Amino acid sequence: MREEKTEMSEDEDRTVDLGGGGSDGDGVADEASSSNIWTCPSPTPDQVLEIVLENVLLFLTSRRDRNAVSLVCKSWYKAEALTRYELFIGNCYAVSPRRAIERFQKVRSLMLKGKPRFADFNLVPQNWGAHFLPWVSTMTTAYPWLEKVYLKRMSVTDDDLTLLAKSFPGFKELVLVCCEGFGTSGLAAVASECRQLRVLDLIEDDVMEDDEVDWISCFPEAGTCLESLVFDCVEGPVNFEALEQLVARTPSLRRLKLNQHVSLGQLRRLMVRAPQLTHLGTGSFSLSENPAQEDQEANISEAFTKCKSLVCLSGFRDIVLDYLPTIHPVCAKLTSLNLSYANINAEQLKSVICHCHKLQIFWVLDSVRDEGLQAVAATCKELRELRVFPMDAREDGEVFVSEVGLLAISQGCRKLRSILYFCQEMSNAAVVAMSQNCPDLVVFRLCIMGRHRPDHVTGEPMDEGFGAIVMNCKKLTRLAVSGLLTDNAFSYIGRYGKLVRTLSVAFAGNSDMGLRYVLEGCPKLQKLEIRDSPFGDSALLSGLHHYYNMRFLWMSSCNLSLEGCKEVARRMPHLVVEVIRDMEEVDTVDDAVEKLYMYRCLEEHRRDAPSSVTIL
Repeated sequence: MREEKTEMSEDEDRTVDLGGGGSDGDGVADEASSSNIWTCPSPTPDQVLEIVLENVLLFLTSRRDRNAVSLVCKSWYKAEALTRYELFIGNCYAVSPRRAIERFQKVRSLMLKGKPRFADFNLVPQNWGAHFLPWVSTMTTAYPWLEKVYLKRMSVTDDDLTLLAKSFPGFKELVLVCCEGFGTSGLAAVASECRQLRVLDLIEDDVMEDDEVDWISCFPEAGTCLESLVFDCVEGPVNFEALEQLVARTPSLRRLKLNQHVSLGQLRRLMVRAPQLTHLGTGSFSLSENPAQEDQEANISEAFTKCKSLVCLSGFRDIVLDYLPTIHPVCAKLTSLNLSYANINAEQLKSVICHCHKLQIFWVLDSVRDEGLQAVAATCKELRELRVFPMDAREDGEVFVSEVGLLAISQGCRKLRSILYFCQEMSNAAVVAMSQNCPDLVVFRLCIMGRHRPDHVTGEPMDEGFGAIVMNCKKLTRLAVSGLLTDNAFSYIGRYGKLVRTLSVAFAGNSDMGLRYVLEGCPKLQKLEIRDSPFGDSALLSGLHHYYNMRFLWMSSCNLSLEGCKEVARRMPHLVVEVIRDMEEVDTVDDAVEKLYMYRCLEEHRRDAPSSVTIL
């Protein structure tokens, strides 16, 4: 562990991963000083060094590099804080807004994350916390020049958005990912108040529908600065006439992603207005109920032909398969294609994918089966990222994709860097081949659906497959394991996964030794997520030497006891140990712990925990 150098410990820099870059006009002040060189005293050597250091740090943009620089000595610590313009906080409860603002006084961009990732799987109580209000209310006076806010899994209200919009006259970018608590009233405030707004991206948010405000009409009637507008997660209909006018008067618009209420005919009208688009979310891609729009829908292929800059295509909700060939004119230029909402089969995919020779990012449902993935492997030689999601509806025991599809991808897409693969069955041989054919993998997430599924060919555990991944893929930083795994698989991870930062485990392992191998062998581990695995108190206590270096640990449906969790809290006072119970379990005295969430905190633990959360 690196020693503490300054008032803010290196633990804070681990928790508050910070990124910087840009200039705040210091160069103008330096030039003014040089013009008075004959009347002003010469700077001391120390002042010269500070000026040089600050100007050098302006070119340092990596969060990790900046964190390392701030630990060199006190003067470097201060200089780094003065040149930090982009602030990344990976856990909103790891540091208070007051403490962050006291250190970094020139921030223009904030990226803030809240709930743990398993909130996406409804494993975290709805009212768990992660409120944006303390942050936005503190920033209004501290950061009047704030331009960008990125929030992920935060609780955001309409009042929060209104305060944000009215407090920062130069505000330009708002991105909300997997957030909840706000509705169209808050969006209307942002649209009307932020006259320099360039980005408004709503991604997988839970937007309330109880106030059907016409927020699209709130954008300025004069020309806007919008470059990106994403609202495919907004469930309610929008004022299409206002949307069409907005697109028409926004020549800078490059990214537009529509919700399912925008029909195919309306999509065509928008594309005609904005042929300069590079990223398009197509909305429903289905016929409208208005017969008058049939002629518009017939010309959708022509509209795609005129969008010569289009490189990213997504959406396709409620797709009418007869219209899928209309995207053929843009396929040759596409670098990203998201069909994860389109229930298409292999033959339908083949008609599209055969034109996509430049594709680098591809998301698809497993309805395309192994045959569809074989077509991807034959065509997409430049593929860097692949995600194969499961369909919601399937018959019991029905196999859509398997080791056949994975093996084909590994043989045909040798430049692959990231893969997320949901399947019903897998073999060690296919995973070993993936590790050999794609050694540059950075992310490998294999989700074998069902509990404790072995190699379906040999009946053996999947140990050798995952062992090959960590042995042969030297750049691996993120790994998700599933299937029948013994402690041997975790021994491989601990021995060879020296760069792994994020590890997700589901339905795997057979004793506490498995988790011990990981905690004792993976020095870079930052995020550890475990569910439905047999690890208990002994495994938990084996990581005491490492928990201060991690961003968080999540364990659910394991073999933890309340006494074991209390022991961790006693021995690590700066670690927040949260025991989460379902509401029906709040009044029980059961010693078993169903959900545990632990994270590093620089101050007192939070005071807004609901009754279902006990902080030890």
